[in-house]
Amino acid sequence: MSRVYNFSAGPSVLPESVLERAASEMLDCNGSGQSVMEMSHRSKEFDAIIKGTEQKLRQVLNIPDNYKVLFVQGGASSQFAMVPLNLMNKSGKADFVISGQWAKKAYTEAARYGQANIVASSADKTFSYIPELDSSKFDPEADYFHVCWNNTIYGTHFNEIPDVGNVPLVADMSSCILSEKIDISKFGVIYAGAQKNMAPAGLTVVIIREDLIGNARDITPTMFNYKTHADNDSLYNTPPTYCIYMLGLVLDWIINDIGGIEKMHEQNVKKAAMLYDFLDNSKMFNATVQGKDRSLMNVPFVTGNDELDKKFVKAAADAGFVNLKGHRSVGGMRASIYNAMPVEGVEKLVAFMKDFEEKNS
Repeated sequence: MSRVYNFSAGPSVLPESVLERAASEMLDCNGSGQSVMEMSHRSKEFDAIIKGTEQKLRQVLNIPDNYKVLFVQGGASSQFAMVPLNLMNKSGKADFVISGQWAKKAYTEAARYGQANIVASSADKTFSYIPELDSSKFDPEADYFHVCWNNTIYGTHFNEIPDVGNVPLVADMSSCILSEKIDISKFGVIYAGAQKNMAPAGLTVVIIREDLIGNARDITPTMFNYKTHADNDSLYNTPPTYCIYMLGLVLDWIINDIGGIEKMHEQNVKKAAMLYDFLDNSKMFNATVQGKDRSLMNVPFVTGNDELDKKFVKAAADAGFVNLKGHRSVGGMRASIYNAMPVEGVEKLVAFMKDFEEKNS
């Protein structure tokens, strides 16, 4: 069977050249005579891999020297607890923007450990926009201010960094990290599950300002303490070794094949513009997000008819365009066009949608 065009929201498509390189190194990585899957995480061979991956991540994202890069497990969902356990330790308060399901889950988890304040929400319109922020509602004594930068389910994205003063800004960037240039210095913590734009599922990357490490609550489990991972170079226990290796290959692809993160962003803008332009001019399909808050990574759309939606999803899958069904909480369709989705994939999807519209109008 030939390769399909995979529009899954995660685990998601990986660059073919990366998969081919990984396959070629499966039995013998870098002349070691072994697979990365078999390597001791304390071997000199893996030490070179993990250090090289961190160096490349720092290069691509321009991470300042006063930030630690941690490779941990547990997904972004574990960070919903790790962040308050490590940061909600002075005033015991934190501010939250509720822009989707994952932001809401981060808020709910933090409320177990302190006072979680909702400063803005877009729940009134099914999270179809990023809410306007009123700084008068921000708590200057908050231990941190949390946002979900790109909302996978609803297809929205923050387009400017909130000014939260001296309060550490914390961002879940699971579904948009590596897709655009971002000023890391404006954030206290950035965390991201790897399975959308970085690597296979199993790895979570945390980028944290050094002064925010070392203040965890006494009740914090050892593995949930950022200091544990920072002091041990992410090797306190066995990390997700193969995922770290794969992230290194993806970073090589961004650096050498794409030409850096600015070029990556240009390609993402091109793909998204192509799909949104079709949706905005279609008489059958409609994008569920309008205006400046549209995500470049996740594009939800509907026909307005549940049966027609189902017919489209099936026809698309039969034609080799898979995982276009929308999230179970919102229905419709969603095309996740992450970094590794080639321009050709979006071009062919748009052509298929035009044909489907003509045949079903």
